[in-house]
Amino acid sequence: MAPLRHLLPALTLGSVAHSAVLAQDQFQKRCESFADEIDTPNVKVNIVSYVSGSTNLTLDNVATCDQSVAVSSDVCRVAMAVTTSNASEITLEAWFPRDYAGRFISTGNGGLGGCIQYSDLSYTSGLGFATVGANNGHNGTSGEPFYKAPEVLEDFVYRSVHTGIVVGKQLTDLFYDEGYDKSYYLGCSTGGRQGFKLAQDFPGELDGIVAGAPAINFVGLLSWSAHFYPITGPVGSATYLSLDEWDLVHEEVLRQCDGLDGAEDGIIEDTDLCHPNATTLLCSPGEASDSCLTAAQVNTVHEIYAPLLSSNGTLIYPRMQPGGEQYAAPAMYNGQPFPYSKDWWRYVVYSDPNWNATKWTVKDAEAALRQNPYNIQTWNADLSPLRDAGSKLLTYHGLQDQLISSDDSKLYYHRLLETMGATSSQLDEFYRFFQISGMAHCQSGDGAYGIGNRAVSDYSTDPEDNVLMAMVRWVEEGVPPETIRGAKFSDGVGSEIEYYRKHCRYPRRNVYKGPGNYTDENAWECI
Repeated sequence: MAPLRHLLPALTLGSVAHSAVLAQDQFQKRCESFADEIDTPNVKVNIVSYVSGSTNLTLDNVATCDQSVAVSSDVCRVAMAVTTSNASEITLEAWFPRDYAGRFISTGNGGLGGCIQYSDLSYTSGLGFATVGANNGHNGTSGEPFYKAPEVLEDFVYRSVHTGIVVGKQLTDLFYDEGYDKSYYLGCSTGGRQGFKLAQDFPGELDGIVAGAPAINFVGLLSWSAHFYPITGPVGSATYLSLDEWDLVHEEVLRQCDGLDGAEDGIIEDTDLCHPNATTLLCSPGEASDSCLTAAQVNTVHEIYAPLLSSNGTLIYPRMQPGGEQYAAPAMYNGQPFPYSKDWWRYVVYSDPNWNATKWTVKDAEAALRQNPYNIQTWNADLSPLRDAGSKLLTYHGLQDQLISSDDSKLYYHRLLETMGATSSQLDEFYRFFQISGMAHCQSGDGAYGIGNRAVSDYSTDPEDNVLMAMVRWVEEGVPPETIRGAKFSDGVGSEIEYYRKHCRYPRRNVYKGPGNYTDENAWECI
């Protein structure tokens, strides 16, 4: 028989393993019995199931939404229908992680937003958040459910995300004995607009809101998206540019603007300094057209970079920021009406499914602005109630965004300064905006876009590298982010990191000072 002292380590390890199994079993049993405890008004529970980490969860979902998601950690999944009116309901999911950090978070949507973003549920629950996400009151990515359905539209504008937070907090308190300590929000694009809607209309409901590339000035945004088709015309028009021709434009924009920040690295650090002149691409008599542009095409480029004005000259939406041409061309300048804009006028503004989107004019923009249902504009520039509630709002915007111009976020920032009579340092106390150079719409791009805003750009949970955890540190430790550090991947997330770059807090901008290579993050300075 072995000496007792030789058995003690094995016994200890065995006890630890046995305790872990018991804890696992207790969590699973807690989940399996949870449905019997839910007695929340207007909530119908459809699914309560334990899902182990590393499961590839296949979803019974509409065809235009995600069909599967990799679950990153053990969770208790609760799927339910929540009635919001006599004529509307939302589909809501709550994911409660086994490794719970005592925090609640709501996630947002995208586009015209009838899909739960399961990837965000997996990402945030994997970070220990009790997480909720909803379908915004309808299924799929089309705007057709808004047709003569004001209650469904109201869910989309604000009620879905707000209701999800109210119900989600109640269920979090019910599921965990300790409840939750702090509450957060994470979203981008339409999700960014939802975050701003919460900040503007429900101040104090959350401790921290991370709202990226926000689709605020929403009707103006859809008008701006619609106005590209009248500029380019259909494919084959004299005013239309092919993808190859937009590549030429992009190269010329970089030639004129890339070095303005001190380094020629294929990235524009401050698009405010860039005002490209496309006449340099004008074909000379007899020059081959594959290496230059016609006069009509040059005019198209200049119109693309002009702000959208109303018929009386007032600003509807700012210009497209230069530098993202290769991302914007397939989505915005493709010779077709933009689908979300088309749906908005068909199913909301005019309630006419046969309305011809190719006939759009600025008069249609003005009609939509007069309508502004449930104040979907999300353009209130007085955030003093949010400030007074002690809540924090962090926003970021990629400077290569192909779908929502980053100039709109800058415009909102300056509207805040004016409306609130505040200085930048006063805004910094509760509201911080970061320009992310080399980031396209919410993800990807040519630069250091990996900031942890979603699973596809996550590589670190350090608050210096992860925008969500930066918000957590700001709320819970009182340490606000000075910069957001991004990673440049060689071939997408999970591949080799080529370099890091610290993105500046607006209105500061990044300038290359040297002496190292531009890939050296310490060779840059926020000024």
